[in-house]
Amino acid sequence: MERMHGTTIVAVRRDGVTAIAGDGQVTLGQTIMKTGAVKVRRLEQGEGILVGFAGAVADALVLLEKFEGALSGAKGNLQRAAIETAKLWRSDRILRNLEAMLVLADRHSLLLLSGNGEVLSPDEPVMAVGSGGPYALAAAKALLRYSSLPAPQIAEQAIRIAGEIDLYTSGQATQVLSIGGEG
Repeated sequence: MERMHGTTIVAVRRDGVTAIAGDGQVTLGQTIMKTGAVKVRRLEQGEGILVGFAGAVADALVLLEKFEGALSGAKGNLQRAAIETAKLWRSDRILRNLEAMLVLADRHSLLLLSGNGEVLSPDEPVMAVGSGGPYALAAAKALLRYSSLPAPQIAEQAIRIAGEIDLYTSGQATQVLSIGGEG
């Protein structure tokens, strides 16, 4: 059975603005099955939360639903909701087998809810997951350190650069969302 490869997600925070971008390519073996998958969303709870997901789509949607429930219970607090979701993930037999990762972001934090129920916060205000995650992460870190580009442009360019290296990343951001800053 051929393996399905999914989306690359990158999140960046700079100057009070947090941005998240995802490419939309889904590949089955050597065949591009879809180029416009949208795996980046804005949740309107709290002060606004951005979510990107990589991995099995059905699993990611189940995890996202659990996170949204925890977010409601945590009155929009991103970190508390992520921890509650991780607790649920690790204690529930069915959830434990989900093959997905969520990148969670608000105006102040970037978090990764990993495939084994861990909640990770990066040392730098940048993170990336998915098939082209390592390449997008390297590109975003370099752009963050050595350019003056705003967060949304860094996220978009990181996807573009990852697409030049990773077969499973299209290089085109399907969607770039941001929160924070002016307005």
